[in-house]
Parts: sequence; C-alpha cells; structure tokens
Amino acid sequence: MTQPATAVALHPAHLLLRHGLPGFVGTSCIAVGALGVGWLPGTTELLTNPIVDALRGSTSGTLMARSLVLIGLAVLLQAWLLIGTDLIHDGAWPVRQLQWVLLLWIVPLVLAPPLFSRDVYSYYAQGRLFESGADPTTTGVGSLPGWFDIGADPMWTESPTPYGPSFLLIERAVASIAHPNAYLAGIMLRLASLVGVALLAVFVPKLARAYGVDESTAVWIGVLNPLVLMHFVSGAHNDAIMIGLIVLALWLGTCQQCLWGAALVGLAASIKPIGLLALPFIGLQYAGVGAGWGRRIRAWLLTGLAAGAVIACVFLVADAGYGVIQAAFGTPGSVLTWLSPTTVVGQATGGISTAIGLTPDAYGVINIVHTLGTVAALGVIVWLIVTGDRRTPLRGAALAFGAIVVLGPVVHPWYLLWALPLFAASGLRLSERRAAVIITIILIVHGMVESSTAADNVWDVSDLIAFLIALAIVLIICLASPRERTLILGAGSRRRA
Repeated sequence: MTQPATAVALHPAHLLLRHGLPGFVGTSCIAVGALGVGWLPGTTELLTNPIVDALRGSTSGTLMARSLVLIGLAVLLQAWLLIGTDLIHDGAWPVRQLQWVLLLWIVPLVLAPPLFSRDVYSYYAQGRLFESGADPTTTGVGSLPGWFDIGADPMWTESPTPYGPSFLLIERAVASIAHPNAYLAGIMLRLASLVGVALLAVFVPKLARAYGVDESTAVWIGVLNPLVLMHFVSGAHNDAIMIGLIVLALWLGTCQQCLWGAALVGLAASIKPIGLLALPFIGLQYAGVGAGWGRRIRAWLLTGLAAGAVIACVFLVADAGYGVIQAAFGTPGSVLTWLSPTTVVGQATGGISTAIGLTPDAYGVINIVHTLGTVAALGVIVWLIVTGDRRTPLRGAALAFGAIVVLGPVVHPWYLLWALPLFAASGLRLSERRAAVIITIILIVHGMVESSTAADNVWDVSDLIAFLIALAIVLIICLASPRERTLILGAGSRRRA
C-alpha cells in the first residue's frame, strides 16, 4: 500500500467524453442486445413488441442481438482499461468524476432485460410464495402456480431459497406491488441491487482513504469494474446489497463506530448468511491495533451481540426464513460450476478414478474434494482471525471472502465481487492489480459466452463460436496499445494502488 497520489485536476467533461461516452455506448449496445437474448418472463407484453419480436423471432435477429452484447462488452472493457491506464500513468480522474462515469454506464441497463442470470425472477417467485403464506427457505417455488411463466429458473424450483429474512421482506414487498407483472418486479429488484452499488460507489473510496490507499484506483478496480455492471446491475444479484452493507460497516469501523458496523453486518447476513463472515474483522477493528486476547474476545462478544440483535429482530419481523442456514449450505452447492477450482479438481480426479474402475462415477470424488475445500477454507478463515494483528482487518476480511470463493464448492462470476471491492479498498500491489484485471477479463469472456438465454448451462456449437469470437475480440482489445499491455502485463508501470 502507498499513500494516495494527488489526482490531476481535469475537467469532468474530458473524462465523460473520453471514457464515459464510449462506456455508455457499450452498455447501450448490451441493453439493446438484451431485448433479443436477455431473460424475459413468458407473460410480459414485451414479447409482442415488434423490435423484441424481430430480435427473438429469427436466427438473424438473435445473432444480431448476441453480437450487440459481445460488442457492448468489448467497448465497455476497453473504456474500463483505458481509465486504468490513465490512473497508472497520469494519476488522473478524481473519485467524483469516476462516480459520474459509473452512473452514465449504468443508465442504459436499468430498464433492460436481465443478462447473465435470471435469478431476479426467482426472487420475484419467492416473494409471491412468501406473500401466499409459505416460507421460501423451506419450500421451493415449484409449488407456486405459474412459476415457469414468471421466468424462474427450473434448476431451482424444488430448492429452498438460501436468502435471509431481510431479503424475503424485500421480495414480498416487490411481489405485492408488481404482481402480476414479473418484468416490473425484475426492474424493482434491480433498483434494490442498485442501492448496494451506490453504497459501494460512495464507501469504497472512503474506506480506501481511511487505510491510506489511492481512492480513484480503488473505485476503478472495485466499483467501476465491468463485472459490477454485468452482475450487480444487469444481473441484479442481491449480493450487491450484502457487500455494499459490509463495505459501509467496515468504514464505520474506521470511524470508531464498530457496534453500528456490527449491526450492519447482521443486516447484511440477513440478506445472505455468508455476510456474517465479515463480523470477526469488525471485532478486530473494535479491539484496535495490538490488542491482547482479552480485549479481542470482549470485542468479538460485543460485536456479536450487536449483529445478533439485528438478526433476531429481522427474523421476528419477517416471521419466516428459519430454514435459511440449511438452505444456504445446501442450495448453491447442488450445482456444479467449472469456475470452482475444487469442482475442476474433483471432476478431473473423479474422471480418472472412474476410468480405471476405482469409482462408479465422479460424483463421490467431487463431494470429497468439495468437503476438503470447505474445511481448508474454514481453516484459512480461522487463521486469518487468530493472526489478525499481521494485517489490517479490511485485508483480513478480503482474504476471508477470497478463501471461501476459491475453496468453496460452487463459484458464480458475481461471487468474486464479494471480495474484489474489499481488496481494492485495502490496496493492491502491482502483481495483485494485474491479477484482478486478468480475472476480470476472463470472467467477461465467460459472460460473453453465457450471454444468451439459449446457452443456459449446456454448450453447443454456437457457444464454441461465441467463445472463439469473444476471445479474439478481447485479445485485440487487451493488446491494442502499449498502455493496455502495460496495465495487463505490468512492464513499465509507475504507480501502485
């Protein structure tokens, strides 16, 4: 980490024209393409719109829509990389200007159909289920009449929701207002996720400043990142609310308001239980630098009580959600994702053991590897908590979330965003920053391939073609000029976050 570099005072219009406008064009292309290949409920009147029908009703229309998404992501990626090169080489772009750029990039996606995931319609279906008197943490949405037309993913119809009571209340409120318009419900739930994005935009730089880290670079890596646009805005995942609250909580911890921070962590955990992972590090903030074990234990007890009080109150208000712990452990892990390192190792090992006749199939080996990965992740987290005096609490929280993502049984692209804003605010070395950029690029290519509703979870020839095209486009962008090559490969870099 280094002290923040002084930003060059440039006119806001310069950034908006140079990078904001191209990114706006990119997200506009994504929004138009989403009309053709984004997720739409079967009951929406949008399906009868002539433009939507033209983009969805023919092979050429679908191809055009998917091409627009690929082009839009490519333009957005280049705009983001160019901002990064400016920050590295020139020290330009104050935080306020970057926040305006983020807003400009978000606007075209607000009313567009969701891409990269249709979880938002499952949220709506869960809200309908909750409104009917059932508990979504113990009952799947498959019991809801018309769930398929709502747009909920069939993969999760029999699975209880892994979300906490606070998000159940949001889902129920949206369902009561939007019913029977599932698309409107999706937009409202996106607005809820945008609250989380707004918290990130405001408090990531504040948190970075508190730890002596360059605010603009933290915003560029952790908030302006295209993955935030793809998964927190377009995909409207509720993880945005969770991590936004956690960032705010950690910032409050730097202002000697740790008990309020712990209460917010409790609220974040009542959105998604994994948010509770931040609580021990709020306790370390409360204990202070160099605190002995007695003081640490006292801090953990007090912050635990503050978080527990909030969680208990939310459960009482919702009067539901009691099955969330079991659902949180069981539901996400019921699907295999190739982004999960433990799944890759388990599949490879299981494939070999099956081929030589040691096991009947790969699933038993995969389960063993998943279990070992989870145990290893818990071991890393305990070590981070116990050795908290070796690093800042913010860095510890980032590493803890990173460990649970890398070693956990399932990884979706937006899970990276549990840790990325925290890493960005804690400061990144040159090698770590390059790693963040490269991972972002890889996941953008993944999103390009998975951008079509026709792709779902099964690859076909069109997905292979899309992958090759996406890879070629991204390689051209990443190697377009010496400045981009410097950002990604690191040669000649002059600044650190």
